[in-house]
Amino acid sequence: MQMENFAPIMFAGLVVIMLIGFPVAFSLAALGLFSGFYAIEMGWFPAGFMANLPLNVFGILSNETLLAIPFFTLMGAVLEKCGLAEDMLDSMGQLFGPVRGGLGYSVIIVGFILGAITGTVAGQVIAMAMISLPIMMRYGYNMRYSTGVLAASGTITQLVPPSLVLIVMADQLGTDVGQMYKGAWGPSILQVLIFAIYTFLVGRIRPDYVPGVPASARTLSGWALWGKCLRGIIPSAILIFAVLGSMGGLPFMDHAIATPTEAGAMGAVGSLILAAIHRRLNWQMLKEAMDGTMRLTAMVVFILIGSRMFSLVFQGVDGAKWIEHMLSGLPGGQIGFLIAVNIFVFFLAFFLDFFEIAFIILPMLGPVAAKLGIDMVWFGVLLCVNMQTSFMHPPFGFALFYLRGIADTLFKNGALPRKIESRDIYLGAVPWVGLQLLLVGIVIFFPQTVTVFLDKQVVVDVDKVQLEMPAEQNEPDSGVNMEDPFSQKSEPEAPATPEAPAPGSDSKQ
Repeated sequence: MQMENFAPIMFAGLVVIMLIGFPVAFSLAALGLFSGFYAIEMGWFPAGFMANLPLNVFGILSNETLLAIPFFTLMGAVLEKCGLAEDMLDSMGQLFGPVRGGLGYSVIIVGFILGAITGTVAGQVIAMAMISLPIMMRYGYNMRYSTGVLAASGTITQLVPPSLVLIVMADQLGTDVGQMYKGAWGPSILQVLIFAIYTFLVGRIRPDYVPGVPASARTLSGWALWGKCLRGIIPSAILIFAVLGSMGGLPFMDHAIATPTEAGAMGAVGSLILAAIHRRLNWQMLKEAMDGTMRLTAMVVFILIGSRMFSLVFQGVDGAKWIEHMLSGLPGGQIGFLIAVNIFVFFLAFFLDFFEIAFIILPMLGPVAAKLGIDMVWFGVLLCVNMQTSFMHPPFGFALFYLRGIADTLFKNGALPRKIESRDIYLGAVPWVGLQLLLVGIVIFFPQTVTVFLDKQVVVDVDKVQLEMPAEQNEPDSGVNMEDPFSQKSEPEAPATPEAPAPGSDSKQ
């Protein structure tokens, strides 16, 4: 076998082990080690090449950017359990409820706000479904619309800063996390608008799907209602501004005063303060939050180590060149490359979650995108928009699994009048996946949706650069002959003694 034929075989093996369903981290590590030993046996690279593996693993564990992941995860885990979602959904539901589709609007808005302060899909989908799904069913909302809007509004947290996916994207593409956050604000806002427009159209075309809640169902009104809404929004906005603003992740902010890790630590402290304000801060809640943080962080590290083992051997057998030759020859230039890559990532998302795609596939695609002249921030945000769909794909979308589980629990507890069928959950997700893919197309053909908030790069025209030399100044003679620095000049003659002034003359001149 020739070495140039081994890279496609490794890639095919990667696809096979991902389809088997065994934990990806260990599958990747096993495939990488087996391929590495085989390559050494075939003489494609020396045994010393594998000595880089411990150095790569140590580089992963000492990566300061990835250290932000456990901090942001802890922040989200604490905020999930502090009652913030319940308060915001209750107040927003009463505020927008009487409007046709009002409960849908409230779920979309609260999903966006929670996404900006929690960054976790599971807790967000579960919290919103526990509160909103019984209310939607009570007032006659269409079941498929209800399940779809709850799942889609929960997955938007993967795109809204401070998303964990964006941190991983920035690390894998070698870009600044703050810039990645700035680039994600445009698509995040567009996604909320697209969801809201779809809800508006559903209310006009099929008003029986999203009826208004009777005004008599309100328990609050007037300033009391607005005050409850603001009590949930204002502390959240302060936390978002403090965390993202300190790391330069907000639009129109040109400077950062903290690293992503420091900003994440500040966010974790801020979440504890919010939990204390809502009187939910206790040892049991902290234990559960830290346990969830530990599990997610360990999963990320093991996936990253396994993917690094695979990519090291894949690079050693010139797999990067094979990927580059295959993708750079696609018709259509940059647009053709982006369309092909997004179709590929879309179908991968049926089987892989966003961490696995980011760690395994992104290192292969990033160098090709850079050689095609594609902006790395735009490319990362675009793939992040696409990977939202990994939580919504029937039948393997994790958001649908979470929704399925909480719906069964609510039915057993008597909160739901009837059982929700899996068919309703899967078919309800299809239109929202289409809306997410619509945003992918918008970002591809209108890059300004990402770049409008980025820091403007200073472009220097080298042809117009002028160099000006400072004017020469007469320096005091040092007594050294520069032609022969070891020869000293002759001693200067002593000045003549001035004549004494004549008697009677003024001695001051």
